Amino acid sequence: MKKIGVLTSGGDSPGMNAAIRAVVRKAIYHDIEVYGIYGGYSGLISGNIKKLELGSVGDIIHRGGTMLHSARCPEFKTKEGQQQGISQLRAFGIEGLVVIGGDGSYRGAKALTEQGFPCIGVPGTIDNDIPGTDVTIGFDTALNTVIDAVDKIRDTATSHERTFIIEVMGRNAGDIALSAGLAGGAETILIPEENYDMNEIAERLRKGQERGKKHSIIIIAEGVSSGVEFGKQLKEATNLDVRVSVLGHIQRGGSPSASDRVLASRLGARAVELLIEGRGGRTVGIENNKLVDYDIIEALDKQHKLDLELYKLSKELSI
Repeated sequence: MKKIGVLTSGGDSPGMNAAIRAVVRKAIYHDIEVYGIYGGYSGLISGNIKKLELGSVGDIIHRGGTMLHSARCPEFKTKEGQQQGISQLRAFGIEGLVVIGGDGSYRGAKALTEQGFPCIGVPGTIDNDIPGTDVTIGFDTALNTVIDAVDKIRDTATSHERTFIIEVMGRNAGDIALSAGLAGGAETILIPEENYDMNEIAERLRKGQERGKKHSIIIIAEGVSSGVEFGKQLKEATNLDVRVSVLGHIQRGGSPSASDRVLASRLGARAVELLIEGRGGRTVGIENNKLVDYDIIEALDKQHKLDLELYKLSKELSI
């Protein structure tokens, strides 16, 4: 393999740049040319492709976001869009593609793989919802961003003796909410994987008040409900002084943590190794601190599973 491409797709996550850097430098180390596809699958279809050199990825390992930019591309969901993308890759002589992103990005890579073009999926998403890996690039940084916000909000909740609801990202996966809630000492955590009982939440808050507790933190994943709507329901059920903070896209930005930089470097380099070995159609991940890879088609048939033991522990510790 003499030429490979790399693109980022879907929502950005801290550490994507570190992964791009690893792909480019690992490939060049092995005398392989690397081409960056700008703007995700949309850029692939339009041919927004440029050759990358060692200096192209200098001074980016510490930067959040993605230097290759990202975009949604409904057109790439069609067979015609996918064929156009493959035509662009072949026009540049690109023989393999590294796709860094989340579930939607993987599905695009799967489609190319099924049509005979070798792709490697690298898990880059703050949601931590990709099967075949214990953790995704960006999750650790996003989690620490949330914890920092929770700690600050708790100061105000304590000062004003209020109940704060903090809405975090996680449409279909509660990993951010659960880990942030456990690490931040939240009294209640609401995740998409588990139903909640408003009466139980109200009773928990009432018991806290009876023992002299004047404030509470509730963390809710966006996939459960909007924080604002849940706040209205909670106020009706408890008559408490409730405030809502929606953290939003602040969770995606910022300089990646050391953990995310190391993870991204390892996964990006491994993706190149797989292409060199002629093993396209794979996803890379990390399990028990060891690099693993799986068939991309089989991987997407699996479901990400939240560690519900952590959820149980969070309830036991927030009595």
